[in-house]
Amino acid sequence: MRTTVGIIGGGPAGLLLARLLHRAGVDCVVLERRTREYVERRQRAGMLEQGTVNALREAGAAERLDAEGLVHQGIELRFDRERHHIDFPGLTGGRTVTIYAQTEIVKDLVALQLADGPPLLFEAAALAVEGPRSEAPVVRFLHQGRERTLTCDWVAGCDGFHGVSRRAFPAGTCRSYAHEYPYSWLGVMAEVPPSCEELIYARGDRGFALHSMRSPSVSRFYLQVPNGTDPGDWADSRVWDELDARFAIDADWTLRRGPITAKSVTAMRSHVHEPMRHGRLLLAGDAAHIVPPTGAKGLNLAVSDIRVLARALTALHRTGESQLLDTYSELCLQRVWQATRFSDDMTRMLHAQPNGDAFDHRMQLARLRRVIASRHAAAELAANYAGLPLPV
Repeated sequence: MRTTVGIIGGGPAGLLLARLLHRAGVDCVVLERRTREYVERRQRAGMLEQGTVNALREAGAAERLDAEGLVHQGIELRFDRERHHIDFPGLTGGRTVTIYAQTEIVKDLVALQLADGPPLLFEAAALAVEGPRSEAPVVRFLHQGRERTLTCDWVAGCDGFHGVSRRAFPAGTCRSYAHEYPYSWLGVMAEVPPSCEELIYARGDRGFALHSMRSPSVSRFYLQVPNGTDPGDWADSRVWDELDARFAIDADWTLRRGPITAKSVTAMRSHVHEPMRHGRLLLAGDAAHIVPPTGAKGLNLAVSDIRVLARALTALHRTGESQLLDTYSELCLQRVWQATRFSDDMTRMLHAQPNGDAFDHRMQLARLRRVIASRHAAAELAANYAGLPLPV
């Protein structure tokens, strides 16, 4: 097989890149190692920055998003049994965020790709990227029981943290920065209408809790738990009781309970790979960076990579201009590190420290108090949460 851009990974990053390139007249092929059913059911993020919504509209993939997405004007912080609203439009000049599940984004993009887009091969497991510094790098992959090759002008590695793309960087050409947090998140999905109009971030002595949602009838919750926690140890009643305790405030508010349909544990970590380009291999999304989910940056950071990469490849295709492609890694990493910093700040401010003392406790409260007392501090949080501007 031969194409201009070989895309490894059929998650939201790879699918969005394929759609944007297709609309710009750049041919590409997407290789996804999982089945269609798997990628369309994989539960991930659901909070979209305005820039992510704009990118999906640009790709012609926002019809259901615009009809079903839940636009939010801010978030709620809870601590010391108090509730405080962070007004995004008032603090950012009108920006909002939208709740729309990543699973739905993937379904929308897959349907468009299969209807009129370039090739999308499921159960096509990339084995290696060969010759990334040559003018025609090759992706070796396994499909339908046969090993095949895809020769490309460029390779986009959108295959996540455990994919083959990052491993194609030779030793000595790159560096990774990583941090593991001393706690995890127990995530649960429940068939119950949300008990709030906007996301609730709660900090307390028992640990952090987050109330999110996927739709008007499905709620998503997270609880801070020790690393190594087995979700099977958390009976449904224990989950609801703990959520009740961590969201408790001195006001009239009730947590709705309902059937829990899924439980999982997510490790909290940060990881940044530099650079994001080696020859004609370009990384995007989780293949290049991982952030803790506290700041809701993972999916949005991947989309910002894709917006830059699509513009760069389109400019090369239409005019032969390579400046944006040459600066792709530098431009993206500026935003990556700011998102990593913000995610780390939110994580440290809101989570109970396993080995923390009274001083740590008071410092966390002081940071939270500053956010609600200072318009400048609140505006900085809102600007980062709603999404920093694209670097180009």
